[in-house]
Parts: sequence; structure tokens; C-alpha cells
Amino acid sequence: MTLRHIKIFLAVCENGNSVTRAAEVLFMTQPAVSLALKELENYYGVLLFERMSRQLFITEAGNQMREYATHILSLFDNMEKGLRDWDSIGILRVGASITIGSQFMPSYISAYGVLHPGIDVRVCISSSDLLEGQLQSNKLDFAFIEGAVHTPNLICEEYMEDSLTAICSVNGPFSPGQKVSIEQFKKQRFLLREKGSGTREEFDSATQAEGFSVFPVWESISTTALVNAVIHGLGIAVLPRRMILGPLKHGLIHAFDVDGINLQRKFSIVYHKNKFLTQSARGFIDLCKNYELDFPIPKYNGLY
Repeated sequence: MTLRHIKIFLAVCENGNSVTRAAEVLFMTQPAVSLALKELENYYGVLLFERMSRQLFITEAGNQMREYATHILSLFDNMEKGLRDWDSIGILRVGASITIGSQFMPSYISAYGVLHPGIDVRVCISSSDLLEGQLQSNKLDFAFIEGAVHTPNLICEEYMEDSLTAICSVNGPFSPGQKVSIEQFKKQRFLLREKGSGTREEFDSATQAEGFSVFPVWESISTTALVNAVIHGLGIAVLPRRMILGPLKHGLIHAFDVDGINLQRKFSIVYHKNKFLTQSARGFIDLCKNYELDFPIPKYNGLY
């Protein structure tokens, strides 16, 4: 079994389990691709694909092979880049959930750039569930995520405490700092972040822990859209407190407490268990873990 076999196997997986499309991408003949798959199966004595009606369907063994193959190939690529381009500019591929990406990541990148001007940090800001998928497929080196991680192959290191805050219009239904009961809270119209976001997952977990679920009248990836809807009295929202300090300071919204619901949470740095983290990657992670001790705390400017 060689790297060539791994690359052919992954090409088939990445092209809809199609030998034809994989052959086109690899500039090979279909019989050559099929032979490589058969050699892999014979070598390990397992069936990687089931063949039915001229179609391939990946087996459980094939899925495990795909996971190993992805990371073997990524390690090889890292070695190639690290040794061939030893003196060239390095690249870090960093993911961040929307709250972390919009508020903290610019400050992290700026501080890191001063310390390591030769490193090119490329950032992807997306929902937590999509970031997990990119870590699995080695499209990111590591990511900063709100809330829980659901993929067992990912290592999760908590690095910052945070909290969610319930907000309403200055015209009600609640006054600033008022503590409301769960029954009062459940009766409101909710304006929430989208499914898949760390903020939404943390909120849903908190309400489910108290034995109820919420069905929002608004869902959005934009904090600003939700805050504006609250300002106009369209409902209440539960959002990261760091993201709404500006509107709170200017008296555009009111924050209130819900008796019995825990809205505390943590931010985490996440990477694949088989990922080789370079010295520059470790340096970036360490900077972020100690950021609030060494640098001014970033302030959200209200533009997202």
C-alpha cells in the first residue's frame, strides 16, 4: 500500500464514490483506478466499497480507511511543505465561530502578526458545526468554537469564559436587571441565532435542562439583525454579552435575568487528535489563551 493508493482512494471518496470522476481528476484511466481500489481491498482483506447497480457505496471499513487516509496524507503534505519551503512564509489555517471571529479574531491576528510577521494567517468564520467538518477534512489547522464539540476525533481545550444575556426593548416587557421567572420567559417571542451556531446550541441546552424548548419567530446569523429586531419591540433575544455591550451602553436595549437558567459558557480551541500542530500554530494558540492577560480586551464595535 502506497501514497498513490491513498490518493486514489480519497479521490474516489471526494468525487461521490465515482471511479469515472476520480479518474478524470487524477488524469488516469478508469481500469487503473479500479485496480488500485482492488489492491487496497486485497491488501487489508476488507471491502471498502460495495458495488451495486454499477454504483459504489462506501462501507464502514471504507469510512475508517477514509479517516486514516485523510490524516496520513495531511501529515505527508505538512512534511513536504515544511521541508521544501523551510525558509518561506508559513501559513496557518484558522477557523472561528461567528461571535469569536467577529469580536476577538481581528485582535488575535493583529497581535500575532506583530510577534510573527512571517506567518500568513488565513481565517474562516462560520458556524460551529461547519467548522467541525472542516477540521475533520483537514481544511483547517485548528478552530475557536463556542459551546460543545460533537465529533469524538476532535480535541477540545477550553480557553475563555463567556455568558449569554437575555435582552428586550426599552419599552418592555421587562425592566433593566429584572429577574423574571421561567414561566414569564417561556411566553415571550424569541429572536435567536441560527441552528448550528454555538450560541444557539448553548441556549437550547440551557432551556432543555429546565424541561422546555423554544421555537423562535426569528432566526439569524447576524447579531445586529437580532438586536435591531429587539430594539423595534419584535421580541426578546439571548446573545453573547460581549457582543451587545455597545447597544446596552447606549441604552438601546435592556438586559434582564431569568431565574433558574444557567447561561454561562466557555469558548474552546479545537483541533483533530491526529493533527500535527507546528510551533507557529502552538504559538498562536498560546497567545489566544493568554490574550486577556497580555493585551487590551477587544471591544465589539457594533458593526456585525
